[in-house]
Amino acid sequence: MFLIGTWVRLKKGFEKVLGLDWLSWWPFWRREKRLERLIAEADANPKDVAKQNALLAELNKHSPESVINRFEGRDHAVDSRGVAEYLRALVVTNAISYYLPDEETGKPSSLPSLLQELKQQASGNTDEAFLNPGISEKQPLHVVMVEPKVSNKSRFVQELISTILFTVAVGLVGLMGAAAFQKYVGNLGGIGASGVGSSSSYAPKELNRDVIPEKNVKTFKDVKGCDDAKQELEEVVEYLKNPSKFTRLGGKLPKGILLTGAPGTGKTLLAKAIAGEAGVPFFYRAGSEFEEMFVGVGARRVRSLFQAAKKKAPCIIFIDEIDAVGSTRKQWEGHTKKTLHQLLVEMDGFEQNEGIILMAATNLPDILDPALTRPGRFDKHIVVPNPDVRGRQEILEHYLQDKPLADEIDVKAIARGTPGFNGADLANFVNIAAIKAAVEGAEKLTASQLEFAKDRIMMGTERKTMFMSEESKKLTAYHESGHAIVAFNTEGAHPIHKATIMPRGSALGMLTQLPSSDETSISKKQLLARLDVCMGGRVAEELIFGQDQVTRQERVVTFTQLQS
Repeated sequence: MFLIGTWVRLKKGFEKVLGLDWLSWWPFWRREKRLERLIAEADANPKDVAKQNALLAELNKHSPESVINRFEGRDHAVDSRGVAEYLRALVVTNAISYYLPDEETGKPSSLPSLLQELKQQASGNTDEAFLNPGISEKQPLHVVMVEPKVSNKSRFVQELISTILFTVAVGLVGLMGAAAFQKYVGNLGGIGASGVGSSSSYAPKELNRDVIPEKNVKTFKDVKGCDDAKQELEEVVEYLKNPSKFTRLGGKLPKGILLTGAPGTGKTLLAKAIAGEAGVPFFYRAGSEFEEMFVGVGARRVRSLFQAAKKKAPCIIFIDEIDAVGSTRKQWEGHTKKTLHQLLVEMDGFEQNEGIILMAATNLPDILDPALTRPGRFDKHIVVPNPDVRGRQEILEHYLQDKPLADEIDVKAIARGTPGFNGADLANFVNIAAIKAAVEGAEKLTASQLEFAKDRIMMGTERKTMFMSEESKKLTAYHESGHAIVAFNTEGAHPIHKATIMPRGSALGMLTQLPSSDETSISKKQLLARLDVCMGGRVAEELIFGQDQVTRQERVVTFTQLQS
């Protein structure tokens, strides 16, 4: 209400300012003043024909309806010039159509009587009996629709509504302008923020990554195939939930946990599951995000990350691919390792970081700096291996639980037939089979589609359109048969899974061998058998085509190659 009252006062003041003569030099202002003067003179001299004619001529330029109302009021003297202005107003407003004939209703033309009446009025004959059709509301000269008068209360409501709408519109424009300005400042690099320069690397979005923890809903139920690693990390969850259980005897939990293993084994998923299981904030950073072309930027980001984590303790900081910043230092590149130096100090320096657990993951633990992996920093190393047959079965069941399956599918048999597959491989395996089923228009996943996905991962995509001569096909068939015969008759060789002469990937043919169970070590007999199988194709070519026709060796996919 205060704003509305202020707006009304400003509006009245503005109207008073407009009423001053200092705007009289504007053309429209002079016309309006002239019209007001003519109206005042005509009202003051109702019998002066010249003044009435001058007013009617000026009114015809602005409001022809006013000419009709003033003329039909019969309160002012008129002559032939005034009658002409009246007829001009009738034509402009289309009121003359009332006097024209109407063929549909059969109405005759009343224009002659109008002209006769106007002639009498122009000559000064205003006999009441003769002019009766023009002085009665029941028998007017013509009908003019006039808008009803608005009461003061309705006018107040209208002004109130218009004022509210105007205030809302101004507010929206202001908010949009402020948002646009803020976005513009953000694009410039956060000018005005504390400790922020003009570089785009200091954008507010990047700073928020340091101070805002990630939202995480993963738990240990989502982690499959690495039960041993989960078991080692359960004490970390217990420490975050109940720290006094470990500190009452003077024990301390390791400050840093390093997860190592091949790509795709689930290291990042394990870190998220710990944070979700304990219900604590989870700060995530990739190792490459600390590095920048400007010296000191990485160290500043490390400080910001740990400062934000101290405010949210107990919490977890997870640095993925830490080898990007934690690789071994060399004497000649010490000036480029300020990020690593700052990380070492934050983990175990003069100030203690109580309640903060730093986790990191890497595929290359051998290249990490010894100062980073010593006790007191990353003093607990957990290896996340490829899943065994039971782990692969759990992972497959997890990925297949929300997909329609045919009754013929045996998840346990599929797990035995995918040795060396990690979690990422199995996820890709199920996804390829689902896409194949969708392309074929099937309603459920079948064993043939899963077999197609496995062959595509292990042997590559079929090259059905590749042209091969009959001689090349024959040579490839004998070559792959040699591999298969040697593998079938050699003790210590893996069982044959599939042999094909269909070109796949970069090979013209292929023999695939799978072990009957997971292998943890390889004996000398198995290594010699593998060599015999690899040479079986060459021997077959020598026996059939002669020594001069021997070609290059084709691929033999074995379990060890799958593991690598």
